Amino acid sequence: MKDYKKKFSKTKNKLFMFKLSQIISFVSLCCMMILINTQAACQGSSIDFLRSTGKIYTVVIVIAVIFIGIVIYLYRLDHKLTKLENQIKNEQ
Repeated sequence: MKDYKKKFSKTKNKLFMFKLSQIISFVSLCCMMILINTQAACQGSSIDFLRSTGKIYTVVIVIAVIFIGIVIYLYRLDHKLTKLENQIKNEQ
C-alpha cells in the first residue's frame, strides 16, 4: 500500500509541475504578445509622450512590482509544497 502512495505522490507532483510549467509558458506568451502589440500600436509617439511626462518610469516600476510579486508567490508556493511533501514522506 505504501508503494502505491509513493507512486501516486510522485505522479501527482509531476502532474503539478507540468501544469505549472504550462501556466508559466502561457503567461509568458501572453505578456510577449501584449508587448509586441503595444510596440506596434505606439510607434514612438505614445512612448515619447510617456518619456516627456516622466510616466514611463511609473509604468516600468508597476511592471517590475507585478513581476516580483509573481516570483515571490511562486517561491513561497514551492516552499510550502516542499514542506508538505516532506511531511507526507515522514508520515509514511
